[in-house]
Amino acid sequence: MEQLIELDKKHFLHPSTSIQQQQEQGSKLLVESGEGIYLKDNHGKEYIDAMSSLWNVHIGHGRTELAEAAAEQMKKLAFSSAFSTFTHEPGIRLAEKIAKLSPGNLNTVFFTSGGSESNDTAIKLIRHYWKIQGQPERRKIIALKRGYHGVAAASTSATGIPEFWEMAGHMMTDFIHANTSYQSTTEAAIQSLREKFEAEGPETIAAFMAEPIQGAGGVLIPPKNYFQEVRKLCDEYGIPFIADEVITGFGRTGTMFGLENWGVVPDMMTFAKGVTSGYMPLGGVVISEPIHEVLKQKSKGTLFHGFTYSGHPTAAAVGLKNIELIEREGLVENAKKIGAKMLAGFQQIKEELEIVGEVRAMGLLGAIELVKDPGTNENFSKELNVAPKVIAELHERGVVCRGVTYENSDIICFAPPLIISEAQLDDVLEKVKESIFSVQQQLKRMAGRGGGIK
Repeated sequence: MEQLIELDKKHFLHPSTSIQQQQEQGSKLLVESGEGIYLKDNHGKEYIDAMSSLWNVHIGHGRTELAEAAAEQMKKLAFSSAFSTFTHEPGIRLAEKIAKLSPGNLNTVFFTSGGSESNDTAIKLIRHYWKIQGQPERRKIIALKRGYHGVAAASTSATGIPEFWEMAGHMMTDFIHANTSYQSTTEAAIQSLREKFEAEGPETIAAFMAEPIQGAGGVLIPPKNYFQEVRKLCDEYGIPFIADEVITGFGRTGTMFGLENWGVVPDMMTFAKGVTSGYMPLGGVVISEPIHEVLKQKSKGTLFHGFTYSGHPTAAAVGLKNIELIEREGLVENAKKIGAKMLAGFQQIKEELEIVGEVRAMGLLGAIELVKDPGTNENFSKELNVAPKVIAELHERGVVCRGVTYENSDIICFAPPLIISEAQLDDVLEKVKESIFSVQQQLKRMAGRGGGIK
């Protein structure tokens, strides 16, 4: 196994990783197998995957049903292009299924390989939509600060987290970011959005783009009336609304899609992750019937956009089986039920510990904020690395989790597989409490030396 770690350092450049940390310390976790909500490393230690890996392993690890679906499809037709009107049954059936599951008049699917491609596709399609109607100047995308939409060129620019721009510079122009409702009010957030619409000019704006819940930004859940007001504002200015459901789709929030929690229907919806529970790379964009109608009537010649693996037949077959299991096993309902218990558990932890600020959850998507003073919501200094310390404590206790530290925040995010049971959740909550308490005690000891909490 030591040889593998050295080979990893030499040959495997990891995504979203500190290159220096990889070289100096080696890989934090070498995963050998997974079953249900658990992962097992090369030493045989078991971990609870409290993040569904990357928010996406909805039905849990090691599901042979998906392996069998992939093998069956590969034996029949592993791959065939969907370019130039070529097609195949798995792609058609999955598009039909997603259209039936999607809210309102969202009815036509363009397939991609993942979330970044999906959001880039949505941006290109909506700009094309305006161009073929004689309004090529409508190119601007209004997004939200703290939003995350991916790491391809357009999706990086739509992302409202500056750290993602710094790596290689801002990738594209015509992306504007309004204030989110995080640590604000619906009224203030909507006013910020209105001001952006007015300042930029509605006649230059292609779309507004937002996640129902800002996942990578820290699981930021909007107030209950926020998206109803967003929908009204977009309609008032004639601006299409693109919903990024990459994290929130396919049951994660206790409804099939996140915006259904507020009864709002977007004009376009992007998806990925949970559509296959991560067993195959797959994503897509669902467009409304009115937008599709314009494309059918006015988009002449070839649509010069597409990926080699758009509508990949094996990925589509896996997606169909995955959705079948989500529905058959009642995982959307389980996410709602166990999610309510998770939120109650977070609230109990808040009552018992001194450094826990706001806690929140919708379905099995939740977060705990760690603050110096819950009364004033004062953050810890960045140098204390509070969230990373809690993540390390969780790791020692066999829980894989994720910390968010943007804008000096310390947030612990949770997105366990939708199959998690009450007993398994109790185990997670106990380990979370122990881990935060351990860091709280460390901070108190530091306070005696002039740091930490008082």
